Amino acid sequence: MDEGVDPTHMCQSLVQKVAQSKQLLAVADPGILELFENWLEELEDETMDYMEKHPEAESSTVADDLGLSQSGADFLLAKLRRGGQL
Repeated sequence: MDEGVDPTHMCQSLVQKVAQSKQLLAVADPGILELFENWLEELEDETMDYMEKHPEAESSTVADDLGLSQSGADFLLAKLRRGGQL
């Protein structure tokens, strides 16, 4: 089974590219950030729904069942817990 989606890596990559290249900002479609934020919200909603049904699930189970990488599941669970959503 492949690693799945890794939002941590995607976030880090996006931040680095924006910070390192003003040219990227000049040519990037302004809707890309909005699309990324919408995608992340969908992942968060899916994770919250899953955890509501499986409150004792380990992050490895969340990763497997939602098709995320282990670090992606860890990131989402930590983010949701920090925000008081879990």
